[in-house]
Amino acid sequence: MYTVSGPVKQGSKLGTMGIGPLAALIFLIAALGSAQVPAPDADSIIRRSLERDTENESRLKDYTYTENRQTQTLDKTGAVVKTETVTLDIVNLYGSQYGRRIARNGRPLEGKEKQKVDQEFDKETRKREQETPEERAKREAEQEKDQAQARNFLQEIPKAYFLKIAAQEAIDGLPVWVIEATPRPDFHPTVKHAELLKKLYGRIWIDQSSYQWVRAEAEVLQPITFGGFLFKLDRGARMTFLQTRVNDEVWLPAKMTARIDARLLMKHFNLASETTWSDYRKFQVDSRIVTGEEAAGPQR
Repeated sequence: MYTVSGPVKQGSKLGTMGIGPLAALIFLIAALGSAQVPAPDADSIIRRSLERDTENESRLKDYTYTENRQTQTLDKTGAVVKTETVTLDIVNLYGSQYGRRIARNGRPLEGKEKQKVDQEFDKETRKREQETPEERAKREAEQEKDQAQARNFLQEIPKAYFLKIAAQEAIDGLPVWVIEATPRPDFHPTVKHAELLKKLYGRIWIDQSSYQWVRAEAEVLQPITFGGFLFKLDRGARMTFLQTRVNDEVWLPAKMTARIDARLLMKHFNLASETTWSDYRKFQVDSRIVTGEEAAGPQR
């Protein structure tokens, strides 16, 4: 009689146990130790990541942050001929977000422009402050409707694309799956604007531990028109989207870039845009909203 370590004498306590049960136990332990959990397929990864995105969206309302939008006009060679930036302070204004302009082209607003923005903010603040419960419920329902449409659009992705794991990489030390998304020719959209997915090729980088989108890229494969033929996005336009982990509890947008060749009627536009989101701050429910007049202080 033998164990994995050598012969066992007859009559010994171990020998009377028999090699069958002992060997089975040893082999089972070894098998469990070396077994690997099957890698998920691309479709299941995407579906699980979309669930995480919905959780992120619900938590975004708990934060205020800064949004900076930059648009560059390019010439035929791709050289920058004009740059414009607008900076917004995104605040929670009685249950819904509100974007308040605070700077233009890197400089804080001043003069008549600041006065106009403050007046608009004060007007909206008072309007929401004086809402009836029914009016507030209606406003929040309209916002939820818009968010639901965006979620439904993203839920079309598994149906609109052939998905495959193209690679495994690391971004900022995080192991990620790189999911390649190629449009399905037989895709029939069921939600508003989802037909656009048929004209986009995508790659999505998803964190392997949290199933969160770290990066996403899209390229226009066929011209996309809006408003009939008034606006046309040409083939080759590219977009990139990045997310970051905030407060070790939620993933939120960090940057979105786009290189766009477009036409409006007979005029051609060559643009490069970049939007960044930063300075995420947890919104305190008991915080008091300060109007522009109060922030300016008493008049002398």
